[in-house]
Amino acid sequence: MKKLNPVLAGPILRRTSPQQFTLWLATSLCPSNLQLVMNIDEEISYRDFKTEQVYKISNKLWLIQFHTNLSTSQSCHLSYNVVWRQSQISVLNDNMFYSTSSWVDIILSDKSDHILHGSCRNPHHHSDDSLLQVDVLLDQLATSPQDNERPDLLLLTGDQIYADHVAGPMLVAIHKVIKLLELPGESFIGAPVGNADELYHCTNALYSRDQILPHYQDETHRLKGLINKNDTPIFSSRESENHLISFSEFLAMYLLNWSPELWDAIQFNQLRPNDGSESQPLLEKDQPLWSKEKAELDRFVAGLPKVRRVMAHIPSYMIFDDHDVTDDWNLTVGWEKAAYENAFSKRIIGNALLSYLLCQAWGNTPVQMKNDWRNSLVALFSYANGNKVIAQDQHDDLITQLLRYEKWHFSLESSPKVVVLDTRTRRWRSESNLNKPSGLMDWEAMVEFQQELIGLDSVVVVSPAPMFGVKFIETLQSMATKMGNPLIIDAENWMAHPGSANTLLSIFTHTKTPKNFVILSGDVHYSFVYDVKLRYKQTDSHIYQITCSGIKNEFPEPLLTICDTLDKWLYSPRSPLNLFTKRKRLKIFKRKPEPSHHNRLVNKSGIGKVRLDDEGKPVEISVLHGDGTKTTFPETNSES
Repeated sequence: MKKLNPVLAGPILRRTSPQQFTLWLATSLCPSNLQLVMNIDEEISYRDFKTEQVYKISNKLWLIQFHTNLSTSQSCHLSYNVVWRQSQISVLNDNMFYSTSSWVDIILSDKSDHILHGSCRNPHHHSDDSLLQVDVLLDQLATSPQDNERPDLLLLTGDQIYADHVAGPMLVAIHKVIKLLELPGESFIGAPVGNADELYHCTNALYSRDQILPHYQDETHRLKGLINKNDTPIFSSRESENHLISFSEFLAMYLLNWSPELWDAIQFNQLRPNDGSESQPLLEKDQPLWSKEKAELDRFVAGLPKVRRVMAHIPSYMIFDDHDVTDDWNLTVGWEKAAYENAFSKRIIGNALLSYLLCQAWGNTPVQMKNDWRNSLVALFSYANGNKVIAQDQHDDLITQLLRYEKWHFSLESSPKVVVLDTRTRRWRSESNLNKPSGLMDWEAMVEFQQELIGLDSVVVVSPAPMFGVKFIETLQSMATKMGNPLIIDAENWMAHPGSANTLLSIFTHTKTPKNFVILSGDVHYSFVYDVKLRYKQTDSHIYQITCSGIKNEFPEPLLTICDTLDKWLYSPRSPLNLFTKRKRLKIFKRKPEPSHHNRLVNKSGIGKVRLDDEGKPVEISVLHGDGTKTTFPETNSES
């Protein structure tokens, strides 16, 4: 294996404004050997990575959560670099910079009227990685600088990793990284394997991990109870054959998703079938799938230097959705009961949240996360100077705290204000049936959301799942729920639960909430734009549902075209069927994409681009597709 570079992943620019600067990076050596150099308006300063900003995960991995206050009061340029403390030579590769610069050049801004957004980045999906088109955009701006054309921020609205849909070659790469970086072990309770080392070297072949994942007694279906109550998997993804389990697996996945360094270090390009763990062979029947996934991952890895460069130059904000943890996470009360009463599944979910805290959540609200979690994490990672195994009691206690935590949501005091919702951990649980979908936010969370909005003229809301989705698909989800199988087609939408649906609609019609709502969503693997207006009230309020998904994922065809066509026929703004829906007080206009296309739903990987005017209304809504093409959604007066 090749020698490790000092910086393994990052730097990733996180919460940043004229008043603060936040950077995340992973290093292979003690950060005391490194310094951050900052240049603000020709004033150069050197910043050390202080002890309280550093977490030693192993002897070969440190995570740095750098955050500092700034004295600037308005938008300005800032350049930064990471250098060796002694020589002041940059440790970043030359391909981290644009044009002829030897610095990472950014703009400190408190504006949010030029936003990039997207979700669902699956490394081995056959579609193109749309983040590469952001690199094309930034590269063009570097040669012809236009500050007003530079995006203010990048919103990643869910599924930054796919923990429940892992390619065979990816799992082998993860295990090689764990060995290379000497990532920690852990022990399990109530599992077929006693510890992480047994997990990595179990006799099960690749693509068979679902056989060791926990099952439960499903008592919500009489038929299942008569036949076999133990045959229901807790992790309900149809593609869970390589589901991540240990904390080190989740952490390695993040490092591999964001940087090319470790792929080079493990020489992934030379990896062949059965080159992985000797006791996890690849069965002959799975070799075609392996080869297909390996080819897609090779393409994914080839683009990572440019993805890494993008994330160093634009402030990124992230919120989880289901696949960051597992499919159908907290979808029903019955699922929660099964998952959290089982020690093994509780540990897996907790490991996902622990890695999310370190790799995603920390940069959204760095001061809050430091205050809430610093001491617990220091205690947890005390093993790093000892036996390389996480203490079981401390691990379990921290996971219990993570599962009870209610401050994953956050907002940006920008212009306009950005409010990012947690629609996963504060659910409005059904009281009538364990098998009914929970509301995406409970009453208290909805009240807090409304308080964030009072008195604002405009707001950008990030809801991982669309608040106003495709009605025909929502009808199918409702039918699946009534048949007792909400997990079959992920029956989670804002209208699935009466309480959360009615409360949400009341917020939109409240006289003191903003007159211009821009809702940014992902999740669904296709893109669309709806203009939403109140049906029975004269008002100048506007709601814009803008959905872009996925960054590297797409919806199966021709199924989406069929759903799109039926939705257009059955649920036009004047359709009487709307009177039977929870959103009957609203009239929804579906924008037609250009280039002109029969469908209103765009099924091509992409990253969304939104420009807002001074009133917070969109003047540009477009999608930059992974293949280099572009779709726009012009304003229309049509009621189609």
